[in-house]
Amino acid sequence: MLKTSLPPDNSAMLEKAIAAVAAAMADPSRVKMLCALMDGRAWTATELSAAADVAPSTASGHLARLVEGQLITCLSQGRHRYYRLAGHDVAALVEQMMGLSWSRITPPETTAPKAMREARTCYDHLAGTVAVQIYDFMQAESWLEADGSALTLYGREQFLALGVSLSDHPRRKACCACLDWSERRFHLGGEAGAALLIHMESKGWIQRVAGYREVVVTASGKAAVKRFFSR
Repeated sequence: MLKTSLPPDNSAMLEKAIAAVAAAMADPSRVKMLCALMDGRAWTATELSAAADVAPSTASGHLARLVEGQLITCLSQGRHRYYRLAGHDVAALVEQMMGLSWSRITPPETTAPKAMREARTCYDHLAGTVAVQIYDFMQAESWLEADGSALTLYGREQFLALGVSLSDHPRRKACCACLDWSERRFHLGGEAGAALLIHMESKGWIQRVAGYREVVVTASGKAAVKRFFSR
């Protein structure tokens, strides 16, 4: 099994880890899948089978091998399953072993309408490119724990500074990383995501489209996102 965070003096474990990665990457089809996943997004098995130019049944075996080697993880979102690299350390190790000359795979095109892709609701929180941008900022600025499962103390302070109300004893997950179906990256879910959506709507930063999940980011909303959620 792959272990990427190893003590520097434990050469035996390091050798086993490298061997596990090398074994998982020994097949050209698996290498193509890893190349595709290097874009940082989550892909379906069907998309990865097309990227690797193999049958879906063959792709399933390769994906199982990559999951077993802890190079990728499988995420369930509703009725769909997505695959993505297991972490930044895996991406770095894969790229080092592949070298910098491998050809990159073109990401799959989304069929989502442009307006829906930009901003929409996902249950009770914001989704789309704007939401992914906000989540990326929060991670980069340490508002969130590494896995997105909770706000850090600093992040909670920043939420309160924005005027976003948070419960001290939420009845649901305080925070979670929710996979965005159009962007294939994470946006903010849980109680914190719901509270942020309410706050953005109350401030007039977003406006709901009646009868639809689509929301419109207003001019003041775009300015606010740039002010509060960009580096």
